[in-house]
Amino acid sequence: MKKIQIGIMGSAADLNYGKDVERFAKKLGKLIAKSGNILVYGAEKEYSSISTNAAIEASKNNGITVGITGGTKKEIWGDFRPTVLIPTGLGIGGGREYTLVLSCDVIIAISGGSGTLNEIAVAYQAGIPIVVVDKFGGWASKLSGEYLDDRNRLKCINASTPEEALDLAISLTNK
Repeated sequence: MKKIQIGIMGSAADLNYGKDVERFAKKLGKLIAKSGNILVYGAEKEYSSISTNAAIEASKNNGITVGITGGTKKEIWGDFRPTVLIPTGLGIGGGREYTLVLSCDVIIAISGGSGTLNEIAVAYQAGIPIVVVDKFGGWASKLSGEYLDDRNRLKCINASTPEEALDLAISLTNK
């Protein structure tokens, strides 16, 4: 069975997300690992993120993690190292998001600022299914149940729990 590459997109620590979001991300990371699929995330250099928390938890549960960084070196925040680290040299906001999102079969957005919005837009344009978690604010909440434009290509499908987010991600890639 093919492993699904599930992208976790969400707020960086400078958006001061709460412990409830962190717990959600960690549970999702654990579930992705236990499902045998691959967690793909934006490996930040400056600080932690919702995505980093999910990747750490996936790794603790023997999951495969792929970190996409904007730098030219394998320098990322903290001591955690993903299974695979890909330095794009494209910079955050300068193209890293394309490599990150196009490496995914589906993305799950949790909260999120402008970077997450950019990643959702790339997924939309590329026809990559988008699952959003609407209970923590940010762009994921704003786009819940919405299309990004009048083309109505892909609706941002809402999930409320980590289990529902993973189930939707898997079902959307199997269509």
